[in-house]
Amino acid sequence: MSDLDAIDRKILRALANDGRITDLDLAAKVGLSPSACLRRVQELERSGVIRGYRAVVDPAATGGGFLAYVSIGLATHTKAPQAKFEAAVASAPEVRECHNVTGGIEYLLRVEVRDLAAYKYFHTEVLGVIPGLASITSFIVMDSPKDERA
Repeated sequence: MSDLDAIDRKILRALANDGRITDLDLAAKVGLSPSACLRRVQELERSGVIRGYRAVVDPAATGGGFLAYVSIGLATHTKAPQAKFEAAVASAPEVRECHNVTGGIEYLLRVEVRDLAAYKYFHTEVLGVIPGLASITSFIVMDSPKDERA
C-alpha cells in the first residue's frame, strides 16, 4: 500500500506516538467516524504498512542500561561470511538490532547489556569468536536526547 493519504499518515503518527490509543480517541484525533477509522487501521495492518505493536521497555529496568552501537567489518565480502555472521548474531540476545549497511563496514549493531563489564564479555566472548571479522568498532552511548524507536 503505497498510496497513503493525509488521513492514513495522521493515523500512523498517532499510533506511533501511542499504540494503545483507543479506537474512539484515534478516530477523534484524525477526524473520522470510529468505524471508518477502524477500517483504515485494519487496511494498514492487512497491507503490511503497520507490521505490529510493541511495548517500549526501559532497558535499565530490565538490567540492560548500557547501550553501544558496534560497526563490524568482514575480512571477506561474500555471501557465505555474511550468512555466518548473521546466524551468529541472531542467537546473541545482547544484539537488539543488526543492520547490513553500505560504506566501509558491513554491519551496524545495537547492543544492550547490563554494564561495561558485560559489554567487555560480549565483545570478547561473543563477537571475538566469530570467524572472519576484520574490524569491530564500538560507539558507547552516553545519552539519547532523541530516540523515536518503538
